[in-house]
Amino acid sequence: MTHASPDDFILHGPAATAFTSQRLGKLTPVFVPEGEPAPFTRLDTFDQTLRRSGRLLLDLGTALDLIRPDSSAMTQATHGRTKFVPDIAEGPVKQALSDLSPLRSLLPCGTGKLSRAGLAFEDDDHKVHCRAALQILTGAEGQTVILVMLHPLRGYARAQADLRHALATNGMAFDMDALHGLLFPASPAPAPKPKLALTADQTAHDAATAIIALQIPVARLSEPGIVADHDTEFLHDYRVALRRIRSVLSLFRGVYPPDQTATLKARFSALMAQTGMLRDLDVHLLEKPSYYDLLPEIQHPGLDTMFALRAADRAKALARLSRHLRSKAHGQEMTELARLFATPQALPPGPKADTPAYPYACALIWKRYRKIRQIAANLGPATPDTDVHTLRIHCKKLRYLMEFFAGLFPPASVKSLLKPLKALQDHLGLVNDLSVQQVSLQSFLQGSGAWPDSTKLQVAQTVGALTTVLHQRKLDERRKTMDALSGFISPETQKTFREVFHPSKPGPPRKPNP
Repeated sequence: MTHASPDDFILHGPAATAFTSQRLGKLTPVFVPEGEPAPFTRLDTFDQTLRRSGRLLLDLGTALDLIRPDSSAMTQATHGRTKFVPDIAEGPVKQALSDLSPLRSLLPCGTGKLSRAGLAFEDDDHKVHCRAALQILTGAEGQTVILVMLHPLRGYARAQADLRHALATNGMAFDMDALHGLLFPASPAPAPKPKLALTADQTAHDAATAIIALQIPVARLSEPGIVADHDTEFLHDYRVALRRIRSVLSLFRGVYPPDQTATLKARFSALMAQTGMLRDLDVHLLEKPSYYDLLPEIQHPGLDTMFALRAADRAKALARLSRHLRSKAHGQEMTELARLFATPQALPPGPKADTPAYPYACALIWKRYRKIRQIAANLGPATPDTDVHTLRIHCKKLRYLMEFFAGLFPPASVKSLLKPLKALQDHLGLVNDLSVQQVSLQSFLQGSGAWPDSTKLQVAQTVGALTTVLHQRKLDERRKTMDALSGFISPETQKTFREVFHPSKPGPPRKPNP
């Protein structure tokens, strides 16, 4: 991260109000406003990615202002409300935001007014000895913060030093965290992401309970964003949290009694089932830009019709899910589940409940990796998509296990194994998405009974062309998947898995001496 210049400062409170009219020794301040104050809206993602990275993004209606960690600012003209980074026109601010997820919306996180001004200090002969650029930010509650950036002038080092001393005495060196806190006091700093701190001698029962207990509030945090329809990632995160819980219940066999496990699986499966229709439609609609790129313009009217119909279906699915998430019954169910997993004693132990976490984790992870190798040995170009999907499910479960228990193993080794696993998952995920899209298109076409004949023909031609193109893309992606799979089951990777998760001398690795 870059650091602020030693010539950049923050003034706030009475000091900010008085600074522009105070003399600097024998020098007189000359304050020159640059235009009228403009209202702004602070934008950030749900998890405050910009604030975490030391950036402040302001939407001024006709422009976007980005203040960076080194206190430098850039401006880019814009038109209308900015919701996603890809919607921003090409320019410096968009380029500076390229690290943000294109699927995460930029949400309003505070308001205020921004004005700019120049400040110079002159002697009696109106000769300027030092100069500064000011950005004056006023929060919604009237609090004023001035960002001061000094502009050195040759031959006036003494005046520059005096001004720097005055700013340091009455204000503070530029600090983005301080700026956020002063300007948006009602907006709390982003909390660190919850981490799972498992110990090697912790029981499997306690480990499973802790993992699930961590995921339930993660799911709940996403619910308001789903209802508000800020972006599709809220639903995705909600489903991932539930999927992780279901994986624990499936993989940690014997930790809870069989009847308890079956009951919990059914409860969490019921929660997941409510989300399926909306997620399928989200995945389909997210492919909209690529579909237009895949087909010639003559078939774009058919795409227009298809996506309009799918958007209407999505609106209905969102309304149904929103009603469910806002319902009293759902709230009670999530509250009861959270309470159940809040204390390990609330859940009866199964036959493997007291197994120490380290050997339990080793056995689960090694078994899952061996299963992947067995499946991979039988894969080929003619393998049905269902078998490839099975491999994808096992890879997903392996990754969950490695992430759940990562703290029990050498970080560098786990990271080196997760990297190729994630790459393989990316390819498997794309193969699955392409298969699902083809099935979804055919299912969509089968529901065309009430459409006018002209619409049926138009959409049928479009679906036929898309299906052909998607099939070819799937074949290409399957070839890439096999290449990635070869690396993941290679003798070298297997050797590392064996050393980390199937050691000849069982026992947790010793931590290096400090």
